[in-house]
Amino acid sequence: MQYSKTKNYKNPIIHLKLIKNNDILVVIDNETTIRYIDKNTLKTIDGFKAKIKHKSFRNDVVDYANDGISFGVVTEDEKESKLYNVKTRKAVSKVSRHKGGVSCVGIDPKNKYMFSCGNDGKIFVIDIKRSKMAFALPPHPDTINDIAFSQNAQWVATAGYDRRIMVYNIAMMSKKDILKAHSKPIMNLSFLPKNRLVSIDKDSSAIVWNIYESKIITRLQGIHDEVTKIITGENGRYLFIATKLGYILVYDMNNYELLSKDYIKLSSQITSLAFDDNTKELILGTIDGDIFIYYIYEGVEDIKKLLSTQDYDSAEEYVKKNPLLKNTEIYDLITNLWEKTLEKAVQYLQAQKKDIAVKLLSRFEKIPSKKSIINKILSEYEQYDKFVRFAKEGKFPLAYSLANQFPSFKDSKIYKLLEDKWRKDFKKAQELVLDPRKRDEVEQLLRPYRGIPEKTKDIQDMFQESNIYNKFLVELGKKSYKSAFEYIKRFPFLKNFPEYDALIQYGNKLHNKALEYLKQNDITKALKVLKILIDFDGYKDEVEAITKEVEAKIRFYNAVSKNDLSTAYSILDQYEELLETKDGQKLQNEWNESLEEASICASKGDVVCAKKALEKYMKIPSKYAALANIFAWAYMTQLEQALKMRYDRKKIEDGIKKYVLNFGINDQIETYFRFFKKYYPESKLNLESLKKGSFEMWRPSMLDDSVF
Repeated sequence: MQYSKTKNYKNPIIHLKLIKNNDILVVIDNETTIRYIDKNTLKTIDGFKAKIKHKSFRNDVVDYANDGISFGVVTEDEKESKLYNVKTRKAVSKVSRHKGGVSCVGIDPKNKYMFSCGNDGKIFVIDIKRSKMAFALPPHPDTINDIAFSQNAQWVATAGYDRRIMVYNIAMMSKKDILKAHSKPIMNLSFLPKNRLVSIDKDSSAIVWNIYESKIITRLQGIHDEVTKIITGENGRYLFIATKLGYILVYDMNNYELLSKDYIKLSSQITSLAFDDNTKELILGTIDGDIFIYYIYEGVEDIKKLLSTQDYDSAEEYVKKNPLLKNTEIYDLITNLWEKTLEKAVQYLQAQKKDIAVKLLSRFEKIPSKKSIINKILSEYEQYDKFVRFAKEGKFPLAYSLANQFPSFKDSKIYKLLEDKWRKDFKKAQELVLDPRKRDEVEQLLRPYRGIPEKTKDIQDMFQESNIYNKFLVELGKKSYKSAFEYIKRFPFLKNFPEYDALIQYGNKLHNKALEYLKQNDITKALKVLKILIDFDGYKDEVEAITKEVEAKIRFYNAVSKNDLSTAYSILDQYEELLETKDGQKLQNEWNESLEEASICASKGDVVCAKKALEKYMKIPSKYAALANIFAWAYMTQLEQALKMRYDRKKIEDGIKKYVLNFGINDQIETYFRFFKKYYPESKLNLESLKKGSFEMWRPSMLDDSVF
């Protein structure tokens, strides 16, 4: 692969971010010099220096917001993380609560929160709009190495030295699940479309997860170097993996196939990645300060030119260099040409016009993968005359033997005629065998097929189980489709009867009808059809999945119509797909607006105001965790205000007791308590001896307007 553009800066490039419709590339080096680059010309438009030098940048020590308004960064001594406003170029908030230092930072795709992750396994979250601490997430027991967000900002995942992945629901401010399967510390995370997540550990073992079901989908093979960064491209179609030795591996995430283990090879370590879905460009930053931009479909224009001259072997050489070209329309055209040429050549071979067939195939003979197929076909068809002679002479066992030996013969007209005759003879035999008086006639009819293994079995089954057909018909008559398919599994010869074909066609018709009803949003009719279809072989898993989703939608819409917000939000939190519906978006927007209003109140310590903003959610169990975080924030603000105004020691102690009774001991109260002891050293209060609640056990009934 050849880069299309390159630029060099003095220091390692540790972060790349595309903003403003992907026209501006934000380039951040290890001294936190921030440059705004025109992505098309690589000319610097603007920039500034935050003057924070990073000695270590294996983890994401800086993250730039998608909206270009703010960025988060780990300080030089790694003791704090800071949130900067880009316009003022000043820090507007910070997290200094980590014990042992900050390991990485991340800003969610909706630019609402900055997450600060530490070597202590703790995760603190700053509300960007208000530049204040919003909440903390349940911690890891060890250092966090990476943080990742789903594209819709519904999920955030963290992973680290504890070999676990913690998945959190951002909207709910709560933990969804813990994923465990790695045997080494996890170093890299990235979300994929369709509720998937990829994780890579220190031994370069990669796992693709279904986070909705908390199950492993597959393990990626072929990574033999230390991974530095990962990113998805083409709307999640490709996974690009950068390594310490300067390689880029690329996987097709539709089938999890490794397309190339050396898609790009640089002479220096790759330290940052970005992808432009608009222009299909992969952007790399290196430890030597280089930026390289690659068009991932490099060579597609050359293939177009070669196609016009029918130079297919040269086109194939381009595909060898860039395997992603196999997924382009122009390569599909070459593939179709090859398939049509092969089909036409076979027709000429069957018509005993070998010279024309050879001439047709010669256009592809320089391509090694095609040459082997060409040689095989030509070699097989040296026996074709013999096959035709056996078929015409009625020597069916010999003809079928050759067809099995040379499978391409099965596409010939002669073979199809043989199969037509077999089907007619066998159908007639099936009709006759039901009458015991005509057994001799049946044997005479099927004698030419004796000695053909695949036919002999059907014949034996027919004679031995002649009563099965009648039983099969009885089950069909009763519409007992499940029993009918059980018969078919046990007695495959039933597939030769017209009733089987009719059954399959009926199943396809039901399937299409169910999808049509779903498209029309006629849920009742769809479920009625699906109830029948579930008994059809091959449809069970799909029907169960569709039914589960449909029933959830029914419950959701019923809850919405009855204004049953508790049920509606509970279902909405379980089924992310409902967020795409009009009602789902409406509810989610209402929740986000209420949460935003409550956050403003909480940042002022106004519980009454926050309670009013969240009033309609106070009886919804699925929202309790988020509510707890908001009111804990409000209580903490009240405590901070009290300390600032030097309230009476006893009153503050009562406030601390109440906070712990409601929410237990967490990082916020521990940090606050250290400051409290500094100003009130005479206090005998001991946090550990207090009666403790928890965020999980908190309920709205416990809420008072003041922590005091």
